[in-house]
Amino acid sequence: MKRKLVSNHYIQACLHGPLLADIDPMPLLERAAVPAELIHQPNARITEVQLANLIKAVWRSTGDEFMGLTARPCKNGVFALMMESLFQFKTLGAMLQQSIRFYNAVQDEIEFNLSCDGDLVDISATLKQPQYDPDHLLQEFILLMWQRLSCWLVNTQVPIHTTRFNYAQPDHVDEYPSMFGDHLLFDQSTARFTFSSKLLTLPLARDPIEMELFLRQSPLEILRRVGSDHSLSTQVRRQILKQGLEQPPTLEEIANRLHMTSRTLRRKLKDESASFQQIKDQVRCDMAIRLLTEESLSVAETSQLVGFTEQAAFCRAFKNWTGVSPSLYMSNQATQ
Repeated sequence: MKRKLVSNHYIQACLHGPLLADIDPMPLLERAAVPAELIHQPNARITEVQLANLIKAVWRSTGDEFMGLTARPCKNGVFALMMESLFQFKTLGAMLQQSIRFYNAVQDEIEFNLSCDGDLVDISATLKQPQYDPDHLLQEFILLMWQRLSCWLVNTQVPIHTTRFNYAQPDHVDEYPSMFGDHLLFDQSTARFTFSSKLLTLPLARDPIEMELFLRQSPLEILRRVGSDHSLSTQVRRQILKQGLEQPPTLEEIANRLHMTSRTLRRKLKDESASFQQIKDQVRCDMAIRLLTEESLSVAETSQLVGFTEQAAFCRAFKNWTGVSPSLYMSNQATQ
């Protein structure tokens, strides 16, 4: 798959907040595998993975999900708490209303609003002190977050009708259509995007386990174009997650649930350049990393929870997945 490239404008924009806080940007660039010399190359481009890793490094260094681009920080973890609050609701409209109520209640730096006018829904984000965000990075990221989150929650595209920006058209405007659609308006009174109100009735299509994986992969999952994923590989992954890793389903069991033979399942996975074992290993790897780093479980506990009867076998598998042992992986994460 071809990797999407983005303008080097976003490197400089990401570093604005840390520089204001007297944080050395060099370690942040190193963590994101972004060569420092690219900062001074206007035509340089980086991958969306590098950009996601740079944003994550900024979050960690500033302790601020607003990346140091507001007068007061938004503590790391607020987005995850908001996500957890959504699973009591059943439709996209109810979830969006809850997410906006949540953010307006926990911070005062950005005012969020959702309104419905006939056939269109309007989501706006107004920075109270926009001078802290001179490159409009936070403004754009917030709008993008709401649109991509909407797509992810209902597992289908939520096409943008129009996106309005409360600033002049920037030099890197060519980046915008892939993020905000083709109908762009600048120098508007507020920053907002609109989409069809018919989509508000779409049902929640995710579960808490999928949410954990989404959060662990963020902000990459926000930067990527999120759409409906009905691939067989994804269906197999969900079946494994739903049953659990301590006693994961066999290929034959999953094939039966998907109303096909195990031979057909193997063939169709091969057509997607995947295999049952690869998918199961990826699920185990993702879960192991989360248990070790976010829940601070021991190697022995993690080994059991991801389906290994012997800790030594788990350690060998983990090193094969990540290139390092579980203990070294935890040590590296602790120093970041």
